[in-house]
Amino acid sequence: MKTRISITIEENNLKLIEELLEKNPTAFRNKSHLVECSLIKFLGEEGK
Repeated sequence: MKTRISITIEENNLKLIEELLEKNPTAFRNKSHLVECSLIKFLGEEGK
């Protein structure tokens, strides 16, 4: 079963994601689940 995850991304995090996409534009397509998990982990740590 696939769970859809949605996250609210603040402007500063959006910049980071844009940089990641510039370096590897296919990362989100090829490893979307991995990227989601990494983002959630990152955003969770940022929130502490």
